[in-house]
Amino acid sequence: MGILTDQNTTIVVQGITGREASILVKDSLDYGARILAGVTPGKGGQHVSGVMVYDSVRRAVQEHGVNASVISVPPLAVRDAAFEALESGIKLIVILTERVPRQDIVQILTSAEEEGARVIGPNSLGLLTPGVTKVGGLGGSVNNTRRSFTSGTVGVISRSGGMTCEVANLLTQNGIGQSTCVSIGGDPIVGLNFTELFRFFQDDPETEAVTIFCEPGGSMEEHFAAYYATQEHPKPVVAFVAGKFVDQMPGTRFGHAAVIVEGVRGSAQRKVEVMRKAGIHVADKLSEIPRLVKTVLNHGNVH
Repeated sequence: MGILTDQNTTIVVQGITGREASILVKDSLDYGARILAGVTPGKGGQHVSGVMVYDSVRRAVQEHGVNASVISVPPLAVRDAAFEALESGIKLIVILTERVPRQDIVQILTSAEEEGARVIGPNSLGLLTPGVTKVGGLGGSVNNTRRSFTSGTVGVISRSGGMTCEVANLLTQNGIGQSTCVSIGGDPIVGLNFTELFRFFQDDPETEAVTIFCEPGGSMEEHFAAYYATQEHPKPVVAFVAGKFVDQMPGTRFGHAAVIVEGVRGSAQRKVEVMRKAGIHVADKLSEIPRLVKTVLNHGNVH
C-alpha cells in the first residue's frame, strides 16, 4: 500500500480557488484522490470541480473529517495556512508553494513536530501511491499519471518534483512498479527528508528497494549516507546525483533554491563518494537506474 497515504486519505486544499490549485483538484479527482473540501477565506460556498469551498480549515474538518492538507497559497501566507491546518488536527501537510521564508518553515516544522504531524515540502509536487491516491499535483493530468506511475515495490524519493515523475516513468517503462513516490521539495529547508522517508519505506512490507534523485547543494544526502551506513540490514537504495557540472562553478545556484555549492560542501562528487562508501548504489547516468534496481531486487551483484 506504500507509505503515508492509503485509500482512507481525505484531503482539503488550502487556496483551492487559485489557478494552480484548481487544476490539481480536477487532475487529482480524476485519478481517484478523495478531495472532500477546499479553503479560501471569503469564498466559502463556492465550488471547484464540485468540491465545496469553506472559509476555514476548521469548518472543512468539522464537515468532512479530512486528514491531509495540500497548501497552495502565496509564500507569505503559508505559515498561517499551515498553523491553521495543524490547529485543526490535520496530520499530513503537503506544501506546494516555493520560496517560503526560512524562518516561517522552521516555525511550521517545529509546530508540526509538537503536534505529531508530518510535512512534505515546501516547493513540493506532493506524493503519489500508484493506483491508490495522490496528495498534491504530482503526475499532472490523469492520463500522464496513469502512464508514468504503476503499482509495485520500489519507493521513489526526489528533491525535484519533475524528476520524481521522470524516475517513476523510467522505472515503469522498464517494467518496475512503485510503492510510493515522494517529491520532498527543492527549497533549502524542507519537512520529511531522505532519511526520514527511508525509515517509512524500511518499515513498509510492500517496498523492496528505494530510488533517490539527488541534487547538488546542502548536506541531506551526506546525512542519509551516514544513517544508512549504521543500519544492519537496510533495504537496497539506488541513487542518482544530478548537476555534476555545478561542481565546476562554486558559489553559483542553479534551479532550486537549495542547489548551491560552496567549495566541496554540497558538491555532487562528494555526495557520490559518501553514498557509495555507505553501501548505496549510485548510477552514473539516469538511464542506469532501472538496471541497478533490477539487480538489487534480484539480490545480485552490482557492477
